[in-house]
Amino acid sequence: MADRTVVLENGNSHRSTDHSDTDELDIYPLSCYYFGSREAVSLRNETVGERVLRMKANYDAYGMRKCVSAVLVVELFKHPHVLLLQVQNSTFKLPGGRLRVGESDIDGLKRKLSSNLSVGEDGRGPEWEIGECLGIWWRPNFESLLYPYLPASTKKPKECHKLFLVRLPASRRFIVPRNFKLLAVPLCQLHDNEETRASENIDFLLFTKGQPDPFLHQLKQFEVLIICNDGKM
Repeated sequence: MADRTVVLENGNSHRSTDHSDTDELDIYPLSCYYFGSREAVSLRNETVGERVLRMKANYDAYGMRKCVSAVLVVELFKHPHVLLLQVQNSTFKLPGGRLRVGESDIDGLKRKLSSNLSVGEDGRGPEWEIGECLGIWWRPNFESLLYPYLPASTKKPKECHKLFLVRLPASRRFIVPRNFKLLAVPLCQLHDNEETRASENIDFLLFTKGQPDPFLHQLKQFEVLIICNDGKM
């Protein structure tokens, strides 16, 4: 049986042999995973005005935009890290994207993860294990940002974006386009350092200025267990 190290809120750790808790999150060292690249993908180059027009056209045709993103956690230096996609050496974001019409949250997120982080949608590799919903964000108007709540005055929101915890297996191959980078960012950096997050263009879904971090707050319900297969931790 693999050793387990429990990460406490004060940054210390202890060995754990009791696995009965349901709110446990097993995470594995970053070194357990393979990271590769494939051909670059084309990205939209549009102005804010063009994006608003596109969103309005899609809303008229399909209704409210629905998106999903994944929170993937690994261990590095005995601390939890979140995997973020860096787009063209600029913005950081959680893996995910827009759902197709009639597509469920789970099916859509599995499709997006396979498309964004694997060679293709051919079913290769371990099945994605979609876990708990960690937060729901809303866009009240086309021009507004996303918020971790739905304003009472908003009757017809233009976008709903859900964040899900995705539990990683002991090993997996991550293959991303060459114009993307998949990086491990310390969870404490997202939670404690607002200036750093803003200066590095980390996606606003990860935090809202002047407000609690919704999905980070939800992660506190889990006891993070670092799985060690070689007994070195």
